[in-house]
Amino acid sequence: MSEVLDKPEVARIYIDARGPRFGAVITTTVLAVALVTQNKWILLAQGLVFAIGALRGPQFTPYGLIFKNFIKPRLSQPGPTEDVRPPKFAQTVGLAFAAVGIISAFTGADLVFTVAVGFALGAAFLNAAFNYCLGCEMYLLLVRLTSK
Repeated sequence: MSEVLDKPEVARIYIDARGPRFGAVITTTVLAVALVTQNKWILLAQGLVFAIGALRGPQFTPYGLIFKNFIKPRLSQPGPTEDVRPPKFAQTVGLAFAAVGIISAFTGADLVFTVAVGFALGAAFLNAAFNYCLGCEMYLLLVRLTSK
């Protein structure tokens, strides 16, 4: 991964790699509730969280702030760090799925809502359960394809 992202002209921001995974656990729960209840307002709230993560970075989301202020100080050892760009891109992908779900919910396209929330839930669950960030991997693939 580092060979793809190492560009000396770009100032890099690194975050604790455990933070996005913690956020994915909460996101998984929120999206599961939105899916089961078919509640567009819960998805709208999650969409706002995705928007903050996409625009400012996952460390500035409510979940990131909970991790930074309450979880991280209680962890015994410092964790690994990672470049913020892949998780930020993953938040953008989550925002896109949330936007599709929100628009479809407000226009009465219930099946589209279910599919959009299901895809976002699947990606969040992969990160929460298996530490596999699908959006991060998409970012790295895009960087590889565009850097040639």
